[in-house]
Amino acid sequence: MDLTAYLHPGWAPLIRPAPATRPWMDATPESFAYRCLPLNIANAHGWEVLTPVGFDAVWDGGAGTEAVSISLEPGAAPERGPVSLFGQGVLTFHVEAIFRTPPGWDMWVGGSPNRQKDGIAPLSGIVETDWSPFTFTMNWRFTRPGHAVRFEALEPFCFLFPVQRGAVEAFRPAFAPLDDDPATAERFRTWSRARNEFHARIQREPPRAPADRWQKHYYRGVDVSGETLAPDHRSKLRVKPFDRAATPGVPAPPAEDVPGTPAAPIRPGQAEEVAALRLALAKREWLLETMERQRALVPALTGIERRTGVGSEEFLERYYAPGRPVILTGEAADWPALSRWTPDYLKAKVGAATVEYQGDRAANRLFEMEKDRHRRQGPFDAFIDAIVRSDGNDAYITAYNSERNSEALAPLRDDMGFLDRFLTRDEPDAAGMMWIGPAGTKTSLHHDLTNNLILQLAGRKRLLVLPASEVGKVYNHRHVFSEVSDLEDPALDAARFARLNGARVYEVVLEPGDALFMPVAWWHQVTALDFSVTVTYTNFRWPNDAYATYPAG
Repeated sequence: MDLTAYLHPGWAPLIRPAPATRPWMDATPESFAYRCLPLNIANAHGWEVLTPVGFDAVWDGGAGTEAVSISLEPGAAPERGPVSLFGQGVLTFHVEAIFRTPPGWDMWVGGSPNRQKDGIAPLSGIVETDWSPFTFTMNWRFTRPGHAVRFEALEPFCFLFPVQRGAVEAFRPAFAPLDDDPATAERFRTWSRARNEFHARIQREPPRAPADRWQKHYYRGVDVSGETLAPDHRSKLRVKPFDRAATPGVPAPPAEDVPGTPAAPIRPGQAEEVAALRLALAKREWLLETMERQRALVPALTGIERRTGVGSEEFLERYYAPGRPVILTGEAADWPALSRWTPDYLKAKVGAATVEYQGDRAANRLFEMEKDRHRRQGPFDAFIDAIVRSDGNDAYITAYNSERNSEALAPLRDDMGFLDRFLTRDEPDAAGMMWIGPAGTKTSLHHDLTNNLILQLAGRKRLLVLPASEVGKVYNHRHVFSEVSDLEDPALDAARFARLNGARVYEVVLEPGDALFMPVAWWHQVTALDFSVTVTYTNFRWPNDAYATYPAG
């Protein structure tokens, strides 16, 4: 079916498929709000219209049109902003389009679901868009006089989706005893028992992983037994964007919310600039994808090899210079650390020396980006006792703590050798950066700004690794981090992160004594499978300063 937005000359509505995300949902601990599938579906169930200009508005409590004052951002075109048209504390936005739906289909028009705004509320309406030759307005009504309301540029002010005329009237609503539907009654009772047992179990045994803290039957469209009850169950929506082929001058709005976007009007030539940028990015993605397909012609070039006894020159020519990862086995075979480094041994060796670690990470899904918030200090032996008692991602000594822990952890260097074939001793961090934590510690999906050598000395770690060429598929968010912190999160919104489909992902498990060469800009996430001690090195014998020219942001 077709939904057409007819545009008068000069109209340039900013309309996008509504994203399933909301800033307040992002901010919930572990983003738990996204576990509610009905919220996700409602959020994305239509299209949003964005305001092209930022503004402030205040209502003084009066009934006339003069009771609402509106202050646009400097430079904003007045005709693109809202107006006070009807009085009664109503703020009015003009929607620059005449929508046409198929016969018998109306348009529901209102505010975006689950987007709250203090001091003002959206009004909703249903418009017969299968025949109407008129535009319509989107209206908001103030709820508090004297309270300044702010709309940022590119903030949604309208949400719309088609509804079939008369469908609601065709239903015959009625009450009935649950046992009139024996199958539903039995499934409900089974679910109720299972839910009580689930809550009792998590009280007795708090789950280690966030994904284990909630039941997923509704999300997956199954009953407690796992039986699929609706073959057309939806866990995500893929609403199509408006085709701009017939109106190339209409700019494309951002697909997601853009916090802190400067309020500015859409200026002449901006659409062309956006189109040129999109073309440049498309060409970059084509180049990277073509290079990966070329590499795939030789399978040995696409996987991650395990090698023993690689010499300096071969390492440089085959791995370091081309930027290819490799697992070097047996490099630490004669190091005492491999046989000695148990939790008890480490406690005895370091004792109660004060160390810095990352603490209270589990409640913050941005624990990597907000590392400074998680700096903690305490006696090393007490830290070891704590992580031995409880697996998970809450406490971890990481490379970020390395400088402050150099002196405290120095006794452990007695049990370590040095990889002279690959590394130089003429660097301040030649001793490496240590990671110590329990099973379940995680490092979110990211890339580094240097080539790294990751040496596993106690326990095992599992890594998911993606080539640097996959940068266009991993939603680089802030600095070197992906917006997707965990590729295996069962609650990951596949529709929102659709570019992940088809991304090349290699799985690696590092055993004690393995050293993984991770080239600069290769993406990876890490999970400890056991109590783990890892040392990372960046002091290679060859240049390793890509960070010096990394673009800020």
